[in-house]
Amino acid sequence: MKKGLIILPVLALALTACASPGAKKDDSQSSVVNVTWESNEADDDSDAIVIGTTEAKESSEAVASEEASTTVPEEGGEITLAFCGDMDFDDRYTNMIALRSRSNGILDCIDSSLVERMRNADICMVNNEFPYSDRGTPLQNKKFTFRAKPETAEFLNELGVDIVSLANNHAYDYGSDALLDTFDTLTSYNVKYVGAGKNLAEAMTPQYFSINGNIVSIVAATQIERSLPPDTVEATETTPGVLRTLDPEKFVSVISEAKSKSDVCIVFVHWGSENVSEYEASQKELAQAYVNAGADLIIGAHPHVLQGIEYINDVPVFYSLGNFWFNSKNLDNCLVEVKINKNALESLQFIPCRQHDCKTEEMKKGTTQDYERILADMRENSAWNVNIDENGYVSEK
Repeated sequence: MKKGLIILPVLALALTACASPGAKKDDSQSSVVNVTWESNEADDDSDAIVIGTTEAKESSEAVASEEASTTVPEEGGEITLAFCGDMDFDDRYTNMIALRSRSNGILDCIDSSLVERMRNADICMVNNEFPYSDRGTPLQNKKFTFRAKPETAEFLNELGVDIVSLANNHAYDYGSDALLDTFDTLTSYNVKYVGAGKNLAEAMTPQYFSINGNIVSIVAATQIERSLPPDTVEATETTPGVLRTLDPEKFVSVISEAKSKSDVCIVFVHWGSENVSEYEASQKELAQAYVNAGADLIIGAHPHVLQGIEYINDVPVFYSLGNFWFNSKNLDNCLVEVKINKNALESLQFIPCRQHDCKTEEMKKGTTQDYERILADMRENSAWNVNIDENGYVSEK
């Protein structure tokens, strides 16, 4: 991994809080805190508390022959986050067959420039669209079910992934035992997860990153499946599962709590319809609820294709990042690079990519027509209030 992630005791953090200046991937200066704890949809997966970051600054002034010292909050420095879409490491599918035939494994399946971006990011996140386990049985009557060998979690370390979302419609494909194994496997590889848990309280628990004077919270939930009852079960007070947001009430409470304890709250949500480039009214309605609850950035997954971007009350919403590395299809996708500075979003860059021949490549400006084409498609599918410049930087009009 790029950095040492330290789980800090909640009580200690409530009493004392330290800013961590200048975090890099290998600086061991970042920390993660765990706080206490639909219509039927066609599947097309074929081939396939409060953490303080203030520094005491003492200044002396002569006032009536006395010295007065003041403590001033320190603004956070710049940090970088990288977000990618769906990934699948199930050995039965073509992308993994290709990986097994390549000498450098996953590093021959993701463009080196993308790997560099992922490793250099202070926080890198992907959608983990399967469980890691050798146990369980596939859900009955589900057309596509995924499961990966536990040792494939090493790929996340090789890519520099720090955190994954498990709030999706495949995390429970092999039942509760496989999902429980997934938690243990990710933990053993020092990868954090959100959107699922051993019980509902854990599934609703945000992850907090303290990096370079910025507190970033990340939360996740899934709207899919929208059929009732869903194949992918929701966690209960006593049983494992995912966090669902078909009804947003629970997830809204998670977002509100996470925002109250962080500078920037990032929502990663599984929603929408597969293979549809236009985002839906239901996605926009959920996004509005998340914004009202305190979300600063919303990242979407599930459709397997790119969807547009919108600003809602000045909050950017990336409706779908598409498949990052998922199957053998030729598909456009992306990496979204986010800069946070002074405890707020500073810049957003949409980096056009393409999955082809079981490899995801970064499209470079001026070297391929796909770069301009993907940006043009994103502009067309995005809301009127979104500007995407020639370098992929996203801003509000």
